[in-house]
Amino acid sequence: MNKLELVSAIAKKTDLSKAKAQDVLNSTLEAIKGSLKKGQRVQLVGFGTFLVRQRKARQGRNPKTGETIQIKARKVPAFQAGSEFKKVVN
Repeated sequence: MNKLELVSAIAKKTDLSKAKAQDVLNSTLEAIKGSLKKGQRVQLVGFGTFLVRQRKARQGRNPKTGETIQIKARKVPAFQAGSEFKKVVN
């Protein structure tokens, strides 16, 4: 399912127009991104938790030249599925 198909499913389920459903979805995604940018978790009970993880600096290897390179520490977004969500998938 892509974003357009998700918007259509939301519109059908909620009796909203596709434009309104797209606005709702975009607002939800922006709120999640904004919270993660601030370093906050977004916990949706029964679904899962969006969070930011810290990756440590490490050494890597350039696959083309074989040269050792230093990879900087960075933050990465992550999703941790909730137990109810895991049950639905299995």
